[in-house]
Amino acid sequence: MDESQNHSSEAGAAPTVVSFEEVPSLVGSTLGPTPWREITQEQVNTFAAATDDHQWIHVDSERAQDGPFGAPIAHGFLTLSLLIPMWTELLDVTGVSTKVNYGLDKVRFTNPVVVGSRVRMTVAVSEAKEVAGDGLHLVAEASIEIEGQERPAVVATFLTRFYR
Repeated sequence: MDESQNHSSEAGAAPTVVSFEEVPSLVGSTLGPTPWREITQEQVNTFAAATDDHQWIHVDSERAQDGPFGAPIAHGFLTLSLLIPMWTELLDVTGVSTKVNYGLDKVRFTNPVVVGSRVRMTVAVSEAKEVAGDGLHLVAEASIEIEGQERPAVVATFLTRFYR
């Protein structure tokens, strides 16, 4: 795969599909962006219930109008959690028995996501290395952007592993 290749994902487009053996060829490439996803108040309320985080800036629409953001905002961790479904919209690795979310490095919530906004993700693949147990460890620099905003909502180094 060409090092500068950008794999564009239009709404409804299929993810980039590579075999286990081809994963290292992704290093230096950019995947995405994903299709846009709207952040709804219902999503925010469901996340609040699941995490027991009912802070008013997320769930009290009336009070949030007078708050620092002028409207309710999504939890940073809600936006971060969308990394997983958006990742599957960007990449499908074939010939594997297991795909593992290995973790995150240097996560930053750089811009609040106002309810009703749309977000999407792009990743730059920075590293792929073999790991014990017939696996590959992939490092990707993820950026979840907000439509119409210059600064992204979340930037994080995403770590994932694939095993045959």
